[in-house]
Parts: sequence; C-alpha cells; structure tokens
Amino acid sequence: MEKKYLVVYYSRTGFTKRLAQEIAMALSSDIEEIVDMKDRSGVKGFMAGGRDAMRRDLTEIKQIEKDPGNYDIVIIGTPVWAANMTPAIRTYIYQNKEKFKNVAFFCTTGGTGIEKTFIEMEVSSKRKPVSTFAARSLEVKKNTYQGFKEFIEKIKKFAI
Repeated sequence: MEKKYLVVYYSRTGFTKRLAQEIAMALSSDIEEIVDMKDRSGVKGFMAGGRDAMRRDLTEIKQIEKDPGNYDIVIIGTPVWAANMTPAIRTYIYQNKEKFKNVAFFCTTGGTGIEKTFIEMEVSSKRKPVSTFAARSLEVKKNTYQGFKEFIEKIKKFAI
C-alpha cells in the first residue's frame, strides 16, 4: 500500500514555501499552506512575529482544507523566528496534533534556533519526527543545502 503524505507549511518570505514545494514534488504529496490571518508584512509585522513566537502565542489561521488525519505522514515546515516556530505553525499543530499519525519537520532560518525549534515541534505535536531537515535562507536561495535527499529517503523508508 502506498503511503499518503501531506506537506504543510507557513512562509512569510517565500523560503519555506520553496522548500515545501520541493519536498512535495520529491514525495508526490499533497501540500497545504497555512495562512496567518494576522498581518506579518513589513518591519512591524516582522517584529511582532518575533515577539509572538518568543511568547509562544497562538494566532488565527485560515481554515485548512486537508484533514491531516487522512495522511500517513504530515511533513510540517516553519521558518525559525526568534529561535521558535511561527505562531501559525504552533496553532496548526495545537489544533491538529490528535490527528497526526506520524510527522516529519523542516525549517528555514537566517541564523540559529534549529534544534530548539525541532524540539518544540516534537513536544507540541506529541510525536517524534520520522525525519528532520533544516536549511539556511541563503542556502535555499542558492539551492546549495545539504541533507535533503537523506531527509526524503528517511520519510519514504519509514514503515507505518
């Protein structure tokens, strides 16, 4: 039986979206963008987003279309904001964690906070990830990141 994958992501600047699209293509999976209803654009949105992420705030997100309970593995992606996952992804996980069978995580970052973000995602989802992958924004821009194939292979080889 073929596994069903869902790639879910939030992206403010497009780096996480680009990575999500590559993952979805590599796995022939469904994909869904999580939309934060709070305006995160510009410098003001950037600063408020970092503050909300540090405070571990939830936010209002647009109604999702795909039920994560219908998938064998949900691959969740977020930018790292102030060494935390974004409020939109925190909200998605909070609202859907009981539906997850298995998860994998990916993130994009301009700096640090990768491991802390993955730990936070694991604790929030109550699921140990099948695989994790992180790329720096500059690596995504130049398409020079390492470990992508291994990330995809671990997901494909995971026995359900």
